[in-house]
Amino acid sequence: MSMPDAEGHGPSDGLPDLPPEWGRVVVPDDASALAREAAEVRRELRRAARRPNGRRPVPGLPLLILVVAVLTTLAGLAAVTWPRSTRSADRSTPSPAAPPAALTGRPLPALDLVDTGQDPVPLRGLLPAMIILVDACACAERVTEAAAAAPPGVSVVTVTGDRSAPAAGSGVRSLADPAGGLRSFLHLAPRPGTAAAVLVDRAGVVVRVLPDLGPVDAYRADLARLGA
Repeated sequence: MSMPDAEGHGPSDGLPDLPPEWGRVVVPDDASALAREAAEVRRELRRAARRPNGRRPVPGLPLLILVVAVLTTLAGLAAVTWPRSTRSADRSTPSPAAPPAALTGRPLPALDLVDTGQDPVPLRGLLPAMIILVDACACAERVTEAAAAAPPGVSVVTVTGDRSAPAAGSGVRSLADPAGGLRSFLHLAPRPGTAAAVLVDRAGVVVRVLPDLGPVDAYRADLARLGA
């Protein structure tokens, strides 16, 4: 059974008990601290090897203590560094949002949103359209750019998550999606400071998803296709 040493210190977890007559064995954090003891043991072995009878010496207690201390130090270092390297490898760097897979070419679901008067508005009745989700960022400049670039017959719709839709700028229809149906379809979580958008043609098919609505040049060609 494991017993504490002479100073009341218990045995190290996972290590065999040492003979009590050895006293307390202190294991340094750095194995290089044992260099002096190792040199002394080597000198003792060399002196014994030069004895006239030519008998090879049997390693004594100092060498045994040295071996146990070195093995204990190496085991302790492995126990400390191995889990740490594993944890650092498990940590992953969050990647920027990417367009949801397999949404392009899919039909937009029949969603009913609400306008500023709390009246239901079928979203598919506004197609073709560029629908901009502004629940995480009003992004007024980006919305204005999209409205200016939209060809005749293409609706620009902003969608918030609140029950009441705020007033929109010229050429923009403002709606609210309190049930979050559009976000659920797009599989895009709101990101502060970012507006997402989806372009849908007159047949109700998704043409493109923009997780981060950037400059108009990034989607101008797709917007023109909606009006063709």
